Amino acid sequence: MTDEQTEHADADEGTVVGAAEGELFSLDALMESELFVVALFAAFVAVFPWLFSDAPVISGFLNGYRDLATLMLIWGIFAMGFNLLLGYTGLLSFGHAAFWGGAAYAAGIFSNLVSSSPILIILAGTAFAALLAWILGFISLRRGGIYFSILTLAFGQMAYYLALSPMAWITNGENGYTAVEIGSLLGTFDLRYPVPVVGWLVGTWKYVLVGIVAVASVAVAYRILHSPYGMVFRAVRENEQRAEFVGLNVWRYKLMSFIISGAFAGIAGSLFTIYGAYVPLQSLYWTTSGEVVIMAVLGGVGSLFGPIVGAGIYLYVENIISGVQKLTLTFTGPSEWITLVQEPVVLLDGFGAYWHLILGLVFVLVIALFPRGLWGLLEDAGDAIRGRTGGER
Repeated sequence: MTDEQTEHADADEGTVVGAAEGELFSLDALMESELFVVALFAAFVAVFPWLFSDAPVISGFLNGYRDLATLMLIWGIFAMGFNLLLGYTGLLSFGHAAFWGGAAYAAGIFSNLVSSSPILIILAGTAFAALLAWILGFISLRRGGIYFSILTLAFGQMAYYLALSPMAWITNGENGYTAVEIGSLLGTFDLRYPVPVVGWLVGTWKYVLVGIVAVASVAVAYRILHSPYGMVFRAVRENEQRAEFVGLNVWRYKLMSFIISGAFAGIAGSLFTIYGAYVPLQSLYWTTSGEVVIMAVLGGVGSLFGPIVGAGIYLYVENIISGVQKLTLTFTGPSEWITLVQEPVVLLDGFGAYWHLILGLVFVLVIALFPRGLWGLLEDAGDAIRGRTGGER
């Protein structure tokens, strides 16, 4: 081969390699784009209840039901908002039940005294949670580390005991708030009714409402995390002193992260009120704060979708493996719903009473083997597959 032919061959090889790298780069850029991420999550939300409860083979293996799919999305929003504080700002709160439960109570009371519109109920609960987060964050963030965490726990328990006794005249004390009134969506769509045409896929209008809010929440969270605010949150998490040295008002950004996280908890708490048409006192208890911590860590802190995955795993173990009672409802007329089936859902027969132990074992294994959580494991697997594909090219 002559020198000229060698040069041409090298040039052709460089063109091929460059084209392959450009193709991989464009694919990575597409997968990381906001529109692609939100659209992919919206597609998942649309098919999730069908896959979970009615799809051939898959649903029989999972043994799920549609109401649980709705609840998973609600808790997923809560866990995702909590992760904005823990995973991206490095602040561990043990009092997020105050925002979840406070928003749930605010939404329930608003529905009874002001308006039963689901959209207004969500706005009212979210506004209350954001305001409460501003007040509690303003006080708690005066201290850092473990002192901050204990302060949030104390405030959360204060909210619980306020609802239990001093404010029982409006919260109904230990019986929970039962006077919730849920009206039609946009004054037209009753949340209990199946969606025409695609009801087999998404179920009722209630799931549609929760799904739309979940997709919107993911879009907002993605935009925040990929904005300058998100970059500052990461800087605070990595090295708070260095962030101060470059002129950032760290306390203000930490407070804003706390408020945003509280607002997401408020969205989820309001949806929880709409979901059950009831607000249990337990929603303010410290164990609720502990549950969302477990969900976030189990799925993977510092990732957008990890906490949503963690919430799904936690609720699956709690509601399927534990053998809770499954209620299957059927629509029989313009204003009547009847209970068709009431039976225990047991995935692992004989182990239902030990679901806490099973969840604990899963949690320990994930932390020991996959410190970045289940979503981190999925990301590593995806990177390995893409790296192998790139190597073959």
